[in-house]
Amino acid sequence: MTSLKLTLVTGRSLNQGRWTDVGKLTKGYYESVALVELDPEDFEKLGLKEGDRVKVESKYGSIVVKAVKSRRRHPGIAFIPMGPWANQVVNPDTYGSGMPTLKGIEVSISKTFEEIPDFKKLFPKILQPENAEDPPEPAAGKTKIVKDVVCSFCGCLCDDLEIEVAGNRIVRVGKACALGVSKILHARENRIFHPYIRNDGELKRVDLKTAIKKAAKILVEAKYPLLYGWSNTTTEAIRVGLELAEYLGGCFDNTSVICHGPTILGVQEVGYVTSTLGQVRNHADLIIFWGCNPLNAHPRHLNRYSALAKGIYAKSRKDRKVVVVDVRETDTAKMADLFIKIEPNRDYELASALRMIVKGYDIEFEKVAGVEVEKIKKLADMMMSAKFGALFYGLGVTMTLGKGRNIEEMLRLAQDLNEWTKFVILPMRGHYNVVGANQASAWTTGYAFAVDFRRGYPRHYPGATSAPDLLNNGDVDAALIVASDPVAHFPAKAVKNLLKIPLVTIDPKWSLTAAVSTVVIPSAIAGVECEGTAYRMDKVPLRLKKLIDPPEGVISDEEILSMLLKEVKKLSR
Repeated sequence: MTSLKLTLVTGRSLNQGRWTDVGKLTKGYYESVALVELDPEDFEKLGLKEGDRVKVESKYGSIVVKAVKSRRRHPGIAFIPMGPWANQVVNPDTYGSGMPTLKGIEVSISKTFEEIPDFKKLFPKILQPENAEDPPEPAAGKTKIVKDVVCSFCGCLCDDLEIEVAGNRIVRVGKACALGVSKILHARENRIFHPYIRNDGELKRVDLKTAIKKAAKILVEAKYPLLYGWSNTTTEAIRVGLELAEYLGGCFDNTSVICHGPTILGVQEVGYVTSTLGQVRNHADLIIFWGCNPLNAHPRHLNRYSALAKGIYAKSRKDRKVVVVDVRETDTAKMADLFIKIEPNRDYELASALRMIVKGYDIEFEKVAGVEVEKIKKLADMMMSAKFGALFYGLGVTMTLGKGRNIEEMLRLAQDLNEWTKFVILPMRGHYNVVGANQASAWTTGYAFAVDFRRGYPRHYPGATSAPDLLNNGDVDAALIVASDPVAHFPAKAVKNLLKIPLVTIDPKWSLTAAVSTVVIPSAIAGVECEGTAYRMDKVPLRLKKLIDPPEGVISDEEILSMLLKEVKKLSR
């Protein structure tokens, strides 16, 4: 049977984002991530028809997924949305960075008649109680419009939403993107309404105090617990989590380790020239998106802050040039003035070549990183002649080989450009408060992620104390997961070890991690059912509003963690 050697990249898609908050145990989520997008030419080479299944194999594992013919051209590149299916074949090695290698992986793809594994086949421990006793939908009441609401989906933290509330029910979400609408409008779907404890292979409903006591017992009895997540909760809750981690002598880590941990490492080495998104909106006449696809991951970024924004000096798209650098043609690439298709895992080389041109050096090759030198010179000229340039980069740079070194070279490029003009560089952050998790951790411990408290004081060794590395090596014996889903997003090797230890999950909704946990505690949704502080991707703090009351008996992450900390201290006496 015909097989093709391709390069695999994983990433976000709009459908994956929509279904993430509706529910990861739903058919919709399954259908949005258990697939591989192939270039039309590669699709034809494999003799595929729509709906056919393929086996994707790498040296790290294999998985069967549905084959989809891509709308865009990317010969030689296969794309699988981030999720449990992609994670069966990605590289778990972090190469000392804390960040697994989730892009640029060599794979072999062939047609198959094998079935696509569902959730149960991937994770036999999954349990989800029947919802027969769930509270009824709240009755509609007096209607009101809440304005200037901050969206708690992605790092854009769009703060202009208009939410229509009838009684204790959200009935309309105005001005949000499809991802924000999905999160807010479907806030009650797939909810955890009661605490549960796994007992004899079943999740049994308990009261909150019993769940807290069980969770505290698990954490206190652990020799080295992992406290992970934190990017989808408030900064106030994160602060309590840090105190809990220090008291337990465990490891405190956040989702930067599977997104922009390498950014933090790069900034620590060389610093960076940055700005607020408002400055970019008003001044930038050159926007570069490198290794990111905001039309899928941050849909309103272009309209509010960058390419299509109405600024004071750069007033419209006509006043700006847009460049996209990526390994494949994306939706964002189609709207660019210049698209540079780079070879996988060679971002460092392209950034170095641009630095050479900016510094006045010659390049003695016809191509660098698969890009013609004349095209690189054209980009360098656009950068140097801009009045105000902004380079936004994403996981296409942090998840590939080079990781933090890629970021260092790009940061230095932005610094070099400031000898010619005003130029800033900003990471495209994913979860709505991942920056807050970094900020709170940094101001409390001196380190933004992967913080170890075993010796009674904070230490930071990204290749050893990051959550993926700890789980790859089987170093932790219990885990507290807050507002995250590592079972869905970590490489298979790490997940395999995670499922061997007791898990405590605090989350508003059923996730793959919650469904395999020992203790499950429901929490209120920040920015919908409780207020708090979150940091935008440019490190500007914004206040999340409470729109409706949470389900009866459900409280905020901050309150749950405060109760848990109190119980842990009580048991440790």
